[in-house]
Amino acid sequence: QVQLVESGGGLVQTGDSLRLSCAAPGRTFTFRSTPMAWFRQASGKQRDFVAAISRTGDTTLYADSVKGRFTISRDNAKNTVYLQMNNLKPEDTAVYYCAAAPLSYSAVPRTPTTYTYWGQGTQVTVSS
Repeated sequence: QVQLVESGGGLVQTGDSLRLSCAAPGRTFTFRSTPMAWFRQASGKQRDFVAAISRTGDTTLYADSVKGRFTISRDNAKNTVYLQMNNLKPEDTAVYYCAAAPLSYSAVPRTPTTYTYWGQGTQVTVSS
């Protein structure tokens, strides 16, 4: 059973915007009770934390590299988490992954090993 499905990636130019979506269609975990996050992995590099959001959405955490440009949000009625990306730069090029941490005690965990479920990833390419 697929737990997380990302969409919204694509090829854009420097300065453009994209909004990624991540839906949790299954019942493996209770979405509204689960911290969610976005990570990204550029070619040949490790997977890096991008942003996390608490169960209710009242707390968020961002990597310094995206702070002020990216916004994470969630709609618990739709079992969906979003990543609004503005003022994109070539260094934002990566595969973006959505992740869920149903067993986390932290409101906004940033360590990949804390996350139990992962999506398949969506490619974001920013041309200069």
